[in-house]
Amino acid sequence: MAVVLRLSRAGTHKAPFYHVVATDSRNARDGKYLEDVGVYDPTQRPERIELKTERIEHWLKVGAKPSQTVAMVLKRAKKAAPAAGAAASK
Repeated sequence: MAVVLRLSRAGTHKAPFYHVVATDSRNARDGKYLEDVGVYDPTQRPERIELKTERIEHWLKVGAKPSQTVAMVLKRAKKAAPAAGAAASK
């Protein structure tokens, strides 16, 4: 079974948001999944990215491959995390 981290679409017409899920690559985009590991909402400003980093690290360690979009979301979340941590310490 090839596990991938990808987006599963939710929300309404013209107002989507996405769940970041770990799933078998053969499953449909919005089909069954193994675990929900986060939320990505590109319609909000700034974008809302909520990830369960421990679970994402677990899936990556056991061989899950992120999709291109999920890789981009992970990169953005990593970039935003130090800024949020610095602001909280002041």
